[in-house]
Amino acid sequence: MSNTIIESNFSFPNQKSVYKGKVRAVYNINDKELVMIATDRLSAFDVVMPKGIPYKGQILNQIATSMMKATQDLVPNWLTAIPDPNVAVGHICEPFKVEMVIRAYMSGHAAREYKAGRRILCGVPMPEGLKENDKFPEPIITPATKAEMGDHDEDISREDIIKKHTVSEEDYIVLEDYTRKLFQRGTEIAASRGLILVDTKYEFGKTRDGKIVLIDEIHTPDSSRYFYTEGYQERQDNNEAQKQLSKEFVRQWLIANNFQGLDGQTVPEMSDAYIKTVSDRYIELYENIMGEAFVKADVSDIQNRIEGNVLSYLGH
Repeated sequence: MSNTIIESNFSFPNQKSVYKGKVRAVYNINDKELVMIATDRLSAFDVVMPKGIPYKGQILNQIATSMMKATQDLVPNWLTAIPDPNVAVGHICEPFKVEMVIRAYMSGHAAREYKAGRRILCGVPMPEGLKENDKFPEPIITPATKAEMGDHDEDISREDIIKKHTVSEEDYIVLEDYTRKLFQRGTEIAASRGLILVDTKYEFGKTRDGKIVLIDEIHTPDSSRYFYTEGYQERQDNNEAQKQLSKEFVRQWLIANNFQGLDGQTVPEMSDAYIKTVSDRYIELYENIMGEAFVKADVSDIQNRIEGNVLSYLGH
């Protein structure tokens, strides 16, 4: 699809390095700021799908930057400018090597662990007598080590993070505090839009002057799980699956087509018709999460649009 950005091979003035993740490319400009480009790549089961999803990068970038603005009174973040619908610019940071996962409901990975008979997740006890998608008495923080591209993130306890000096105890206390504050605000924003913020992950970094700030994406359908508030309790009472907003629908399609990222498995062919349904679903997610209509950016020449907007921002 010509109207998507899959590869990000820009060369900006004063560019020192570029890091390419599963979905984003991050350009270091003069060791002072980072230009983060959200591509239209789709990752599931830690595998990047061969085709891009139109508008996905714009959707993720606009949700993340909007949510950062909506939480900056609580937690400082890295963001300084949004020169293009797919681009965020911010302070250069040293990322912490943990993802702060917080869960208010026993869903996803937590539910799979629970089903396997485990009642401790990342050193945190889970009460007996819960069924999938029940609410925890209090949200629990279940950190994960941040994997390199292609590797799986791994659960880790607070105690191990501190013991292994992955994060100092002093800094980790701040990360926990920020995580709970962000999740509370995210829960309130979701509730105002008829949604339940089930679980999410936050990533943090430290600026050159030692300030801990929120980085990467926040409250997007790729980093969070949402349920619809309406009908939630009825579905639980009837032991029915919850209606959710996340990229879980892509995972389910892949599973149905015999792919879970395991050795020897081949990514199923995604037809243009299926890709359009995924794009439409992401737009639906945007409009539900943001509570506003999605405005499509001009994608007739997306590479040149992004390059031009970033160069203009950089003063070239």
